[in-house]
Amino acid sequence: MTRILFATSEARPLVKTGGLADVSGALPAALCEIGEDCRLLLPGYHGVLGGVEGARELHRFDDLPHPVRLLEADMPDSGVALHILDAPHYYLREGGPYQDADGADHPDNAERFGLLSRVAALLASPRSPLAWRPEVLHCNDWQTGLAPAWLKFAGGGARSLMTVHNLAFQGIFPADWVARLGLPPESFAVEGLEYYGNLSFLKAGLHYADALSTVSPSYAEEIQSEPLGMGLQGLLARRRADLAGIVNGIDTAYWNPRCDPYLPCSYSVRGLSGKKRCKAALQKDLNLEADPAAPLLGMVSRLTHQKGVDLVLEIADRLVRDGAQLAILGAGEAGLEAACRALAQRHAGRAATVIGYDEGLAHRIEAGADLFLMPSRFEPCGLNQMYSQRYGTPPLVHATGGLRDTVVDATPENLAADTATGFVFEAATAAALQATVQRALALYGDAAAWKRLQLAGMRRDFSWEHSAREYRALYRRMLAED
Repeated sequence: MTRILFATSEARPLVKTGGLADVSGALPAALCEIGEDCRLLLPGYHGVLGGVEGARELHRFDDLPHPVRLLEADMPDSGVALHILDAPHYYLREGGPYQDADGADHPDNAERFGLLSRVAALLASPRSPLAWRPEVLHCNDWQTGLAPAWLKFAGGGARSLMTVHNLAFQGIFPADWVARLGLPPESFAVEGLEYYGNLSFLKAGLHYADALSTVSPSYAEEIQSEPLGMGLQGLLARRRADLAGIVNGIDTAYWNPRCDPYLPCSYSVRGLSGKKRCKAALQKDLNLEADPAAPLLGMVSRLTHQKGVDLVLEIADRLVRDGAQLAILGAGEAGLEAACRALAQRHAGRAATVIGYDEGLAHRIEAGADLFLMPSRFEPCGLNQMYSQRYGTPPLVHATGGLRDTVVDATPENLAADTATGFVFEAATAAALQATVQRALALYGDAAAWKRLQLAGMRRDFSWEHSAREYRALYRRMLAED
C-alpha cells in the first residue's frame, strides 16, 4: 500500500470548472478501491466547505498573515479522506476558483495557489504537523506546481509527481512574486522556475518534480515539440525519461445509458431500441424536426478555437443542406457563441444551439445523437469521446492527444475486425472534417455495420480502475528509485 497525497485545485462533486475536477474526484477513489491509501488536499471554497459534513480541525497555522486551518472530512459519495485548506481570506470569494464573478482572474492567484502548494509540500515533508505522512505527493496542473519546488527547497520528503492536464495553462506571474512568495532568489533561473522573465508555477513543477505525467501517451509525445510544447518543449524533451502518458478514465457508474437518470429511457449492448427513443426525445426538446432518418450530429464543448468549433461552423450549412441535424451545447468565446446561435436561426428545425452548460442535456445529447463531433486542434485527453462510445454514439475526432489514443478509426480493416469505434481525421481543417463526416454518414446508411460500430464502442472498458493501476505502477517505480 502506497500513501499518496493528491493535491488539486478542484474535484467533482464539490467544485468543477473542467476535466481536472473529474480526474480529481475519480482517480483518488479508484486508487483507494485497489488498495492504496490516497487522500485529497483541496482549497476551502464555498462549495467545498458547504458540500461536506462533519469537518474537523486537524491543524491551525499560526505563522501566516491571515487565518488558515487544515480541516478533515470525507469526499461525498466516495468517502475518500479529504484535507481542506480553510483560508477564508484566500478562498471564500464570489465567482469561481480562479476568476471573480465578472470573469477576471483574481489578482492574488499567485498568493492563493502559492499557499496551496506550500501546504501540500509541508504535509509531504518531515515537518508535517500530521501523523499521516505521504510517500508520494501527486500534484496537478499549475495551481500546485510550486509544491515540488518547495519540497526540494526544504530538503526533501515524499517523492513528487507533476501531472499536466493541459499545458496551455501555466500559471505565469510577474517576477516580483518570487520574493513575495518567499521563494529562494536562486530559484529564479532558466534551470528553475523562470519563464521568459516571469515566474511559472507549472515550469517549477516540471523542473523540480521527481516524475512527470500527462493524460495520454500521444499528448506526452506532442508536448515535447512545437507547437503543443507551449514554450516548455525543451524542458519536457530533456525529461523524456521521466514523463509518462496515462489515459484518464471515466465514471462508468455516472455515465451509463443502462441507468442514467437524465435519459427518457435506458438502453444497453443487449438492446439499442431505447437509443432511438432518446433521439426522438432530444429532437423534441431542442425543437428539431421529428425525423428519425436524419443523422443527428451532437457536440458538447467549450466554444473555443482549441475545440475546433470554427471548423464545424464552416461546414455546418452544407451538412444541414445534405440532410443532417446539429445539436450544440456549450459556452465560450463570444464570437463563436454568436455564430452558433446564428446557425440555429438560419436552420430552424434542423440545427439547435444551447449556450451555457446543462448536465442533463449533455447526457441526453450523448444518448440521442447518432454521431458526436470532437474536432479539437489539441486535446490532452478528452472525456466526451469516451462517454460517446459508452453511449453507442460513435465519436468523430481529430487525431490528437487522447482522442487519437481512445478512438479506433472505422477503416475497412478495423471494421472487418470489429474493433472500429469511431472516425478519425488527421489534418485540422474544415475540408478534412467534411470528408470524414461524409465517410461516417456513408457508413450510417448501412444499419448493420453501424450497429457493429456502436456495440464495439459500448463494450470498451474506460473505467478508472485501469488508469489507477497504471498510476500505482508509476508510484512504485518512483519509490524504487528513491
